[in-house]
Amino acid sequence: MKMKTARIHAFGDASVIRYDDVPRPRPGAGEVLVRVAATSFNPTEAALRAGLLQAFLPVDLPYTLGWDVAGTVAEIGPGTEGFTVGDRVVGRLEGAGAAAEYVRAPGALLVPAPAAVPLTHAAALPVAGLTAWQAVFEHGKVAAGQRVLVNGAGGGVGGFVTQLAKYAGAEVIATASPRSAGAVRRHGADQVIDYTAGPVAAALDGPVDTLLNLVPLSPHDTVALASAVRPGGRIVSIATPVEPPADAGVRATHMVARNDAADLAALVELVDAGKVALDISASHSLADLANVHRLSEAGRIRGKVVIVP
Repeated sequence: MKMKTARIHAFGDASVIRYDDVPRPRPGAGEVLVRVAATSFNPTEAALRAGLLQAFLPVDLPYTLGWDVAGTVAEIGPGTEGFTVGDRVVGRLEGAGAAAEYVRAPGALLVPAPAAVPLTHAAALPVAGLTAWQAVFEHGKVAAGQRVLVNGAGGGVGGFVTQLAKYAGAEVIATASPRSAGAVRRHGADQVIDYTAGPVAAALDGPVDTLLNLVPLSPHDTVALASAVRPGGRIVSIATPVEPPADAGVRATHMVARNDAADLAALVELVDAGKVALDISASHSLADLANVHRLSEAGRIRGKVVIVP
């Protein structure tokens, strides 16, 4: 039986994305077959498609896009326990992607999908949510009473970072363009700095305890933002490394999120409790994935975009 999938057979611009008919996979030992309700777009996938990540994230071609998956269990592989056909699940994939009608996935990577939101929306959670969770709690050690600067709050990760920092009890100062400012305020930011109006560091009204950087920075901005963190504070960056002066007494981390089902399950609980909202800015069909890549590269995407096969 055949299914539709979005794959790349070569690296290049968005035109290399092809929509192929391929055999529907069968789950192996420890795996389930998921009928995909949606995947979501992550900007890093555009960099992978362009061939910019081969040095540290090599992939074999042809490669199916889509790291996030939300869907229902369609088939259970040998020896796989804890699942029933029809279960709603969500997870971050490694290897075969979810830009397809079906995907096989290790059961250990999947958790029950949040019940409080549409299943298609749940696809926005795994990659961006895990990155935010680990940046805020594991590396940033954000706690009540701290002043936290979220640089790049208008993106998919930024929405989760802002909400989680606020959930932790911090005072959240967030940077965003005018287009994203309203959403960032809804996510709980106490102050929004328009980064298009001038240097972010110059707009701060005092030092911060933690800088959570989510966007590429120029060398000048890197130095300025690092200097805004008080002694004893922390810097966490998922983009440009931000190194404070050697004598600043500031701990800096350049992080890459890991796949962690326990962290994802904790995020699902917060979604179901109404503590974290999923900011879905658009929904596109699988056949429109190349256009989504183009929109992202033109800077025209806000929040999370889900892709529905």
